Amino acid sequence: MKLTLRLLLALCLVAPVLGHAQSSEEEEAGDVSEVDKDRMGPLRERVRPVSGHLFLKKGRFEFSPSVSLSLRDAFFSKYILGGTLTYHPLETVGVSLRLGYAINSVAGAAQLCTFDGEGADATRGCGKPTLNQLDGQAPGQLKLLGGADVQWAPIYGKLSLLAEKFVSFDLYGVAGASVVQYRGPGLDPTTEAQVPKSYMTPGGNLGVGARFFLNRWVTLRTEVRDLIYVEKSDVPGETYLRNQLLFELGVSFFFLNGSES
Repeated sequence: MKLTLRLLLALCLVAPVLGHAQSSEEEEAGDVSEVDKDRMGPLRERVRPVSGHLFLKKGRFEFSPSVSLSLRDAFFSKYILGGTLTYHPLETVGVSLRLGYAINSVAGAAQLCTFDGEGADATRGCGKPTLNQLDGQAPGQLKLLGGADVQWAPIYGKLSLLAEKFVSFDLYGVAGASVVQYRGPGLDPTTEAQVPKSYMTPGGNLGVGARFFLNRWVTLRTEVRDLIYVEKSDVPGETYLRNQLLFELGVSFFFLNGSES
């Protein structure tokens, strides 16, 4: 009986020491059980690692029909129906050709003012002009657009949607040369009267855009572009520089298979 009591007393004295040693080892090694819980738990299945390119452009053609809208236009609101064909020799570089046809309507801010009388007795009346009244008289009346561009897309990323799915995207810059057809003032050779006339002029453009990859073949594309060109003035022999800001929305279709090298 005495021997049994002595053994129980010894165990009681040794147990706290063993417990303290075990807790010290867990502190040094870390809480492995919590790590295993995170590794095997449901959160791992919901939020997957983001790595690699889901969408590859190198060696592929991209055809993109689009609609563009002019921004901050004083006289004409332009809706441009067009398309772009792009070849991507590298994953981050593309070379494209574009063509567009512009439909013009009178901008909401446009006003046409007329004066009746002369001197101090003159009165002025202002109202919204018609498209025929502005035809060839106001700047910014585009008809056809064409050009060749170079794209550079250095940024590729993924957006998380409600921690369940990811949407891949890339951001790119674009620059190139343009050919612009516009309507401007001209002279009738027989009557010497001023009449509307179509002109062709060179120009350039700079912009930024983004693609959102819906799958390996289709993307949603947005772009903001500044079109720069020269228009003739109603004063013979004079020209002026025009800047036209355009917002573009399109859908891109990719052809051929991308490569990873």
